[in-house]
Amino acid sequence: MEESIDILNEENGEIFFEDIKKEIESLKNELNEIEFKLLLSGEVDRNNAIVTIHPGAGGIESQDWAQMLMRMYLKWAEKHGFGVEIVDLQAGDEVGIKGATFTVIGLYAYGYLKAEAGIHRLIRISPFDANKRRHTSFSAVLVYPEIEDNIKIEIRDEDLKIDTFRASGAGGQHVNKVSSAVRLTHIPTGIVVSCQSERSQHRNKEVVMKILKSRLYDISLKEREKKLENIVGDKKNISWGNQIRSYVLQPYRLVKDHRTNIEIGNVDSVLNGEIDIFIKSYLKDLTTLNKKT
Repeated sequence: MEESIDILNEENGEIFFEDIKKEIESLKNELNEIEFKLLLSGEVDRNNAIVTIHPGAGGIESQDWAQMLMRMYLKWAEKHGFGVEIVDLQAGDEVGIKGATFTVIGLYAYGYLKAEAGIHRLIRISPFDANKRRHTSFSAVLVYPEIEDNIKIEIRDEDLKIDTFRASGAGGQHVNKVSSAVRLTHIPTGIVVSCQSERSQHRNKEVVMKILKSRLYDISLKEREKKLENIVGDKKNISWGNQIRSYVLQPYRLVKDHRTNIEIGNVDSVLNGEIDIFIKSYLKDLTTLNKKT
């Protein structure tokens, strides 16, 4: 780059100005990417991410918001070239979803998405309210690393309750007529995992066991780091005061992350998956905090 810049001082060197400018911008982006990946040095940051979304109280309002969040993460994954596998998807009463679990597949997927764990709040004029009143909705996003088979997590048979049921929604005659879906409850922790995406009960059981191991590993990891306060568990209230980020569509348009105070006015771009600025700012702050402690 230094040699290229020297060309600018030569006769007619200015014709290379735009090319050199592009090269500098490319180098800058590469360095930023390298710097950011240095932040992702955790034991499981390189792993796939298991994401679960739960709507809060509020019926179709929260269920619609949960589906909007799921779409946001799927768009984000697509932009980054990550694969996605839907593990469990429960349709809402009229619109939206009652819950969803999906795996984001790709290098550093967990390292990125762990920044999204928490309560997300939406403020808007409800499209379902005939009186056009403003509503506030909440949804919880839980993120776990998908763990490798070589990591041992002890799960005793007597600690498990396994239920089978017929899958709902699309899937063909076999999936809908046979009790192939599996719901697994880990009695000591109260963790419930279900999967209905696979055709066979055996395969669905393999998937829920893998997710359960990931969740138990995540808990043990946080306990070992003595940072239980950062876990967004199923029992945390999905309500006012617990949100990590607010998405305001009315009376003004703004997305604000309450942990970093980063604000974005282009709400549509955020809901279409442009969330890297929030993720990177949070992870940089987290790294700084860890160094201080």
